Formats: sequence, C-alpha cells, structure tokens
Amino acid sequence: MHARLVRSAAAVAVAVTATLTLALAASAQPSEPTPSASAAPAETPAPDAGSVEITAKDTAGDVLPGATFLLLDSTGQEAGRGKTDARGKLTFPDLAPGVYRLKETASGSPLHEVVADQDVIVTPGATTRLSITDPFKAAKVLLQAKDDKSGKLLPGATVNIGTGDSTLLTLTTGSKGTASGELPVSSRKTQFWVKEIKAPAGYDLYKPSKTFSAGPGAPVTVTVTNAKTATAPPPTQKPTDKPTVKPADKPTVKPSDKPSPSKPGKDEDVSVPSASGTPTAEKTASSTAAPAPAGSLAHTGADATPWLIGSAGVLIAAGGGALIAARRRRTDNSTDDGSSES
Repeated sequence: MHARLVRSAAAVAVAVTATLTLALAASAQPSEPTPSASAAPAETPAPDAGSVEITAKDTAGDVLPGATFLLLDSTGQEAGRGKTDARGKLTFPDLAPGVYRLKETASGSPLHEVVADQDVIVTPGATTRLSITDPFKAAKVLLQAKDDKSGKLLPGATVNIGTGDSTLLTLTTGSKGTASGELPVSSRKTQFWVKEIKAPAGYDLYKPSKTFSAGPGAPVTVTVTNAKTATAPPPTQKPTDKPTVKPADKPTVKPSDKPSPSKPGKDEDVSVPSASGTPTAEKTASSTAAPAPAGSLAHTGADATPWLIGSAGVLIAAGGGALIAARRRRTDNSTDDGSSES
C-alpha cells in the first residue's frame, strides 16, 4: 500500500516536471514581429453611389401609376426596371456615377402616349429627379361637307379646326367629300371650334363657327353644310295684261275764213259767240274732251259721243257765222246800189 502511494507521487512529479520544461522551452523561442497597420498596402475606396427618382404625370397634371421604365447603362446593359406606384413615382437606387439611358415602355393608361427616350446623368451621392409628362393620345377627326338640301357629299371644302385663338388642324375634303386627321388634345374632354374658309365650287361659304368636343384617342365626326349659290335668271319682258292703244287723234276744226268790217287776215282767228251764249267750239272741245291715257283700250261708241257733240257744235257755229257774213254782204250791196242810183 505504501509502495503504491510512493509510485503515484513519483509519476505526478514527473508529469509536472515535463510540463514545466515544455513551457519554458516555448517561452524561450524568439517571437516574429507583427506587421503594423501602416505597413499594409492601402486599398482604393469605392465611389459613392447615386440614384434616379421618376415622377410620371399627364398634361393635365394628374399622376400616372403603372407607367413602366427601363434604365440602361453606358454599355447598353440593363441597370434597372420598374413601374410607378400609386403616386406616380419610381426610384432606381445604388447607381454608379455616369450617363444612363431612360426608356418608357408603357404609359399604364389607354389614353396616354409614352415619351421619347432620354439621357440621365447620375452624380456621386446625389439623387437625380425627373418629371415625365405623358401626352394624351390624339383624337381622330373625320370631316364631311354636305349639300344642305340633298345631303350629297361635296369635294373641295376647306376648314380650320382649333381651340381658343390657335388653329391646330386644316382639312380639305377630297373627291369623296371627306377628309381625316389627328387632332391633339390636352385633357380628357377638350372643346374645339371649326370654321370653313373655302366653299366647294358652286356653293356659298358656310359662315357660322361650329363647336364640338373630343377625347383622347376617340373618333369624332365634324360636318359642314353648304347651300348652292343662287344664280340670277336672265331678264325677261313680262307681257302686259292690256294691249297698248295709241290715243285717237283729236279732231282739229279750223274755223273758216270769215269776212269782217276790219277785214282780218287769214292768220287771225275771230271768235264767234254762239247764239246760246255757250263757249266757243274750241273751248268746248278742249273742256269736254280729254286725251285718252296711254295704254287704254280702244274707244267704244260711248267714248266717241263727246267728240261728235263737240264737232256738231263747231259746225253749227261755223254755219251761223257764214249766214251772218252773207247778210252783211247783202246789206252792203244794197247800200252801194242805192247810193249809186242817187
């Protein structure tokens, strides 16, 4: 028993001695110097990244969610892709500084067109903000010119179409009487005016200015109507209802030459009063008979009665004058004879 204890103690002593020997040997070896941080080669720090932020809107100022964009680096490799959110925004983060190409592949709306590609410059540690404005799709306009009576389509009509004080489109109808074009719009419902500036051949110009509404990408038909130009008929002589009859010649009665004591000449007129004290034949004829108006009908028997009465009066007066003259001659002859006898 005592011998086992002695051997165990001896073994422990040997083990401790060996451990101490190894520890001393290790501590006795020379240590290599540790390289310092300053001695290590310096590394090039990475450049600060930039970003691009996009806001998509339309010409009316409304945001456009769902617009799709593609970003390409200077080598043509895709650097980012995405769609705008409900606020119309899209961000491309962690971009190395440089020049990029931005492409809009879809507007996200059936009423809007995409914009053209554009370059974007990314600077270190900065955000490049872009506002993208998508235009509305153009309205498709169909112009028709028609006859206002028959509705026939008319070629050769030219109109201007615009809004406010600006003319946006000019159209001329072709051989089929129609014309078409695209009209740019600035809102979801835009008011326009149309005015004809040249009428079809043989028609009057349509002067009123019409108005109409058009929406993005929607077809609209505009119609102008023209009336035929009135042609003046050649002057025609309208026949009169009554035949034109020249007035009957007024009978002219010249008093016969009457001898008088003063022996008037042939050119002198002697007024002979009638037995009844009525006006002379000439005055009676002029007062009772008036010249027939132009365009009157032929004289009937009743119309000639005043002329016959006047002519008879003249003849009676002339006969009375001749009788008086004859009596005077006889008296004068008798006196002459008596004086000669004495």
